[in-house]
Amino acid sequence: MMEQPEFSRIVRLSEIGSTARSGELSADEEERKKLARRFDLPKISRLEASYSLLAGEDRIGFTGQLESDLQQRCVVTGESFQVRLREDFDIAFVPELDIASAEEEIELTEEDCDIIEYENGQLDLGEAIAQTLYLALDPFPRGPNADAVAQEVLKSEEEAGPFGALAALKDKLP
Repeated sequence: MMEQPEFSRIVRLSEIGSTARSGELSADEEERKKLARRFDLPKISRLEASYSLLAGEDRIGFTGQLESDLQQRCVVTGESFQVRLREDFDIAFVPELDIASAEEEIELTEEDCDIIEYENGQLDLGEAIAQTLYLALDPFPRGPNADAVAQEVLKSEEEAGPFGALAALKDKLP
C-alpha cells in the first residue's frame, strides 16, 4: 500500500460539478516540515495555492498559482538563503492509463508534461501542488555570496588550463 503524501488534499470526482470550482490550499507547519525533508530543503515557511477546478470530457483541469517562501542551499557556499516562489500551474488530471498492456510506443508531447493520473475516482490536489513546487525549484541555486566566494576559490580559465599548470611549475624552478 502506498504511503499518503505529506501534503494531501483529496477531492472526489463526485464532488466536482459541471461549473468551475475555485478554492485555496495551504500547508500547515507539520506538512511543510515533511515536504522540506522530502525535497532536501532547510525550511518551507509558507506554501499556499489558489486554484480553479473544472471538469472536461476526458480530463479535469486544475489551474491556478502557488506561492511559497522557503530556503534553499547555495551550490557554491552551502549556505541557506531565502527564496520566494510564485508559480502559475495548469495541470490536467486524467484517469489512470493502462500502459502495461499497450504494445506500441507512446510519445509524449509538451502538453502531456503537466498531466497527473488519478485512480479510484479521487484527485490529490495537495500532492499536485507539492510536485509543482518541486519542479519550480532552481536545481542549482546560487545564494547572495556565491559570486564572491567563487572568485576567491575558483581558478580562472588561464590558471586552470594547461598553461596555468606550466606557470605554476615555472615558479618552483630554481
